[in-house]
Amino acid sequence: MNYILPLLSVLLGYIIALVIKPKNKTNLKLLLAFSGSFLLALTVMHLLPDVYESHNSNIGIFIMMGILFQIILEFFSKGAEHGHVHGKPNMTHIPWLLFVSLCIHAFLEGFPVGHHHDNLAIGIAIHHLPIAIILTTFFINSHLNKKAIFAFMLTFAIMTPLGTFVSDYVPLLSNYHIELTAVVIGILFHISSTIIFESSEGHKFNIAKVSMIVLGIILAYFL
Repeated sequence: MNYILPLLSVLLGYIIALVIKPKNKTNLKLLLAFSGSFLLALTVMHLLPDVYESHNSNIGIFIMMGILFQIILEFFSKGAEHGHVHGKPNMTHIPWLLFVSLCIHAFLEGFPVGHHHDNLAIGIAIHHLPIAIILTTFFINSHLNKKAIFAFMLTFAIMTPLGTFVSDYVPLLSNYHIELTAVVIGILFHISSTIIFESSEGHKFNIAKVSMIVLGIILAYFL
């Protein structure tokens, strides 16, 4: 499940965008708000206690490194990790800076998955679903070649399971599992909090959005 869930969520988002072609931005923003709160709650309730139980005095530094690294990535991805995409109306080729930065982000997210059972895999899967829908819809509307869209989304789908595989089977990375998890925590902190505050116009909260955020927190608590 650790490998399959993140992979299937991106492919499902890709199929939803192709077949259903969702146009209601409000529903997508609510889904984003839910995914952001769910991911943030998982990070705070499950990942954070684990790394601090290691009594590594440098954990805070690694978390801040993760936040900074994600900010740097977003200079190139333009915020696609949290459903915020920009581009030309007619693209003739894959936006490579966006592609590489998203793949690095997804790859790193896979590192702690193998050590946290299915909880984090579920969280990342829920996080990737609306992102995949938004990305695919954006590429379709930008008239990017259909084969290029499929190649982009398939590669994006593979990256998180690949990160999990590398983390599980490369001994050097296993030795630094706590530090790498702390970096990922920083990345997830930044992504999830940004999603929550960007998923409504003018950064205003409404009943529907708050309900989705609360639902995400409650589900994360019971996992």
